[in-house]
Amino acid sequence: MTLLDKNLNPVELVASDTAHHLHPFTDHKSLHAEGGTRIITHARGAWLWDASGRKILDGMAGLWCVNIGYGRSELAEAAYRQMLDLPYYNTFFKTATVPSIALADKVASLMPDHINRVFFVNDGSEANDTIVRLVRHYFQLKGQPEKSVFISRRNAYHGSTMASASLGGMAAMHGQGGLPLPGFVHVDQPYWFGEGGDLDPEAFGLKAARAVEDEILRLGPENVAAFIGEPVQGAGGVIIPPDSYWPEINRICRKYGVLLIADEVICGFGRTGKWFGFETYGIEPDIVPMAKGLSSGYLPIGAVAISDEICDFVIENGGEFFHGYTYSGHPAACAVALENIRILEDEKLVEHVADIAPYFHEKLMTLADHPLVGEVRSVGLLGACELVRDKATRARFDPVGRVGLACRDHCFENGLIMRSCGDTMVLSPPFPITRDEVDEMVDLARAAFDSTLEDVKAELA
Repeated sequence: MTLLDKNLNPVELVASDTAHHLHPFTDHKSLHAEGGTRIITHARGAWLWDASGRKILDGMAGLWCVNIGYGRSELAEAAYRQMLDLPYYNTFFKTATVPSIALADKVASLMPDHINRVFFVNDGSEANDTIVRLVRHYFQLKGQPEKSVFISRRNAYHGSTMASASLGGMAAMHGQGGLPLPGFVHVDQPYWFGEGGDLDPEAFGLKAARAVEDEILRLGPENVAAFIGEPVQGAGGVIIPPDSYWPEINRICRKYGVLLIADEVICGFGRTGKWFGFETYGIEPDIVPMAKGLSSGYLPIGAVAISDEICDFVIENGGEFFHGYTYSGHPAACAVALENIRILEDEKLVEHVADIAPYFHEKLMTLADHPLVGEVRSVGLLGACELVRDKATRARFDPVGRVGLACRDHCFENGLIMRSCGDTMVLSPPFPITRDEVDEMVDLARAAFDSTLEDVKAELA
């Protein structure tokens, strides 16, 4: 008998969790001192319920992933049907399954014309780990083994495996485990509010892009394999680049023969109001990692879509590619992803994101007058509010992140999940969210900001 078979109360569940469960990205000592975890039991639409029956508006769609919303029985039924027919088989040993073939075909149909092949993984970290091996293998086959360095951005997040965390530019992650690994470098991010200084956004966007060019020239183009970036940096704080940024990145990568990787793990499958963020920003990718929205988080799955130029060369010249995962192309996960994409298409949910995005932005902008809010920004159903000590100078509270964490806790207390990235409060709600729910979400956020203001009033005097 397991805990699933027992009718335990919340106190017993928290005690068992504390005794046995290690959580990701968690200070367990602090968590235990605060009384342990909250237990989520069920969900519908944009709403969660915890073990005490409390209703919570999920402004983060899980971890940026539950795009179609909670409680869609069609996805459960797709998994059930597939598990009855074939619960599992691998895609090694010259083998495929019908769902893996069908999903590869479907994902390829959503890509630009020059991208027609897909490699399946289980999440975004594995997708970006795969990219590192594939790109270095590609250039080795071309007789350019020295062309192996990846350029990313400071404060970028690309996963938490050793390779994907090295691709990312999170200083706290690099402080643990001897990261980054050799062959990964990081340049300025296109974060106008935090780092733009006195430049106007468009001038700053060009400056941030040219930091990539400067790094290529410093390293030597013959040593640089690829540049990777999210169209909008998610975990970095919903950093929306100036319009000048991505066209310049396109130019630079083409000029120096550097592959361009658009990390669509968060932006993909409709989050920006188009199917992919590279469409929103005119990015010309060679490789597209994806995950989260591929199945709306209902089952773990990710993928890497790869250009014909790279695939054809590797297939023709590479022999066996010694890389893969037990669950690459898992048939039940592929079946769920296919059903998820069908719902996105049939219910026009990507179009709904584009339609509701202006209202989402308008309502978020009503928070700009709050004494703690230095900037509000959004694209599609991604939004951010910067919490500052001084609006005029953009000065932060010390230490950075303390006020954001306090605000996040106030959000939870008020029945809203809103994430803190440092002192940037971010939102990424499920796509079917209604205008009334957007109104409620913003009202709850303002209440949390007011409570946070009370916490820090003495520092503002």
